[in-house]
Amino acid sequence: MAGVNPTLRRRQLAARLRELRKEAGLSIDDVAQKLLCSPAKISRIETAQRGASLRDVRDLAQIYLVTGAAEVRALMTMADEAKKPGWWQQYDDPDFRSLLGLEEAATSMTIYETCIVPGLFQTEEYARSIIRGLLPRMSPDVLNVRVEARIKRQQLLFQETPPRYWALMDESVLHRHVGGREVMRDQLGRILELSELPHVVVQVIPFTVGAHMGLDNAFTFLQLSDPAVADTVFVEGLMGQLYLEKPSHIEIYNEALESLRAAGLDPATSVARIAEIRGSFVG
Repeated sequence: MAGVNPTLRRRQLAARLRELRKEAGLSIDDVAQKLLCSPAKISRIETAQRGASLRDVRDLAQIYLVTGAAEVRALMTMADEAKKPGWWQQYDDPDFRSLLGLEEAATSMTIYETCIVPGLFQTEEYARSIIRGLLPRMSPDVLNVRVEARIKRQQLLFQETPPRYWALMDESVLHRHVGGREVMRDQLGRILELSELPHVVVQVIPFTVGAHMGLDNAFTFLQLSDPAVADTVFVEGLMGQLYLEKPSHIEIYNEALESLRAAGLDPATSVARIAEIRGSFVG
């Protein structure tokens, strides 16, 4: 999975173009008038919701009075590399592709789950049971593709320079009978195996904590390799996915993470609790 990450390149380009516009003292409406396009197009380019063509980048560089040849080449290279296909581009869900690209670019990921085992920890049978349960009308072919993608994502944890992965799970995750007793026994065993990796931290939020900041809100917090690109919080729901990047949003989720880490059992006690619950699925 090594090489240029198009998702990161798109975000790097978006951040730099936004910075150049502000340095030029122009509003989004000003730029849209000069580029003969809608303000929405400029906004979507600057938030990485859409890619910028090489022509767009060339014209924007002229509008922003970027005269240095090296800077223009860097912008054009980012635009070109943002269009190169990552392995995740084969999947038909654009929001899902965005998440996979961000995971590839992340140096650190912290995930909090209220109901299900985090995707990077899931066994194939657990993943199949979860996806089928959430989307019961999904065709077998699409189900197989989704399961394949979820398992392929897990290579992140075993690559040469893996991201730091911190998994926080409400205790209910460990008790929910997904796929049956045998599937759950294998699944909890898988979590125990992965908890031994040096870059993986597992914490359980016990029932005894009661109400807490993450009680009704599962999310993934991604810190990216380029400090110029904003940290991102990914939130998934029945009606789709959200990518939150505003400083005010990041501040709230940082506060939630601090609270959850403090409320959770320490990693060693968490592992012992998972092993104990796994024992209840034996037999």
